[in-house]
Amino acid sequence: MVFAMDSKEIDERIKAEAIRQHTVSVDPNAPKAGAPTINMTDGVLIPKKGSKHVLTSWRLTFFGALVLSAVLIIFFPDPYRTIFITCLRGAPVTFEVTVFSIIGAVIIGTFTGLGSVSKRRWINMICGVYVELIRGIPLLVQLIFIYYAVGSLFHVEGIVAAIFSLSVCFGAYMGEIVRAGIQAIPKGQMEAAIALGMTRSQAFRYIILPQTVKVILPAIGNEFISMLKDSSLVSVLSLEDILRCGRMYISRTFLSLETMLVVALIYLIITLVLSRLVGLLEERLHKNG
Repeated sequence: MVFAMDSKEIDERIKAEAIRQHTVSVDPNAPKAGAPTINMTDGVLIPKKGSKHVLTSWRLTFFGALVLSAVLIIFFPDPYRTIFITCLRGAPVTFEVTVFSIIGAVIIGTFTGLGSVSKRRWINMICGVYVELIRGIPLLVQLIFIYYAVGSLFHVEGIVAAIFSLSVCFGAYMGEIVRAGIQAIPKGQMEAAIALGMTRSQAFRYIILPQTVKVILPAIGNEFISMLKDSSLVSVLSLEDILRCGRMYISRTFLSLETMLVVALIYLIITLVLSRLVGLLEERLHKNG
C-alpha cells in the first residue's frame, strides 16, 4: 500500500514537471536561455538599469529641465522666480489628488480585471459595461458631471469629486491592464499548480498573481504618470493645483507664455522623477523574484 501511494505521488510530480516545462515564462529575467518571455515595457518612459541609450535620454531630459529652471530663476528672477513660487503652492493639492486617485484606481481596476476573467457571465457583463462606458466619456466631462450633478445631491466637495472621478476613470483602464496581465500568464501555470496539490485560489495567489504584478508594473507606472498630468484638469473645479495657481497668476499679470513654460517644467521634472522611481521599483521586484 505504501509503495503504491509513493508511486502515485511520483507520477503526479512527473506530470506536473512536464507541464511546467511546456509553460511560457513571463519573467524577463528568466534563467533559461532561449526560453520565450513576455516583456512589457514603456520604452524611454521608464529607464532601465544597464540600458545606456535609455538612461542617457532620461538624464539629458531631466538635467536639461533642471538647468533651464535654474537659469530662469537665477538670471531672470522677475518674473520667473515669482512664477515658480506661485505654481509650487499648488503642488500639495496635485500630489494629494494623484496619490489617492491611483490607490482608488488600483483597487477598482483589480476587481474589474478579476471580474473580466471570471467564469460567471453576469460579472463579465457588468465589468465590460463599466469599462466601455467610462472609456467612452472624456475625463473632463466626468469631472464636471460628478462635481455638479452628483455633488449637488450628496454635497461632495471639490477634492473628493476630483479623486472619485480620477479613480473611476483610470480604474477602467487599470482593469484592462490587470485583465491583460492575468491572461498573459499561460494556463499551464495554473494546471501545474493544481497538479502539485494547490487549490485554484492558492494557485492564483501564489503563482498567477505575483507573475501578473511583474507583467503589469510598467503599465501601472505609466498610468500613474498619466494621472499626474491629467490631474491638471481638476483646475476646472476651482482646486488650487499647479495649473490653477498658474492660471490665477496669468489673470493678474497676463504673462501667459512665461507662466505656461514654468508649469510645463514643473510637470516635466515631477514626471521624470516618478518614472525613474517606477523603473527602480520594477528592477527591485524582478531582482527579488
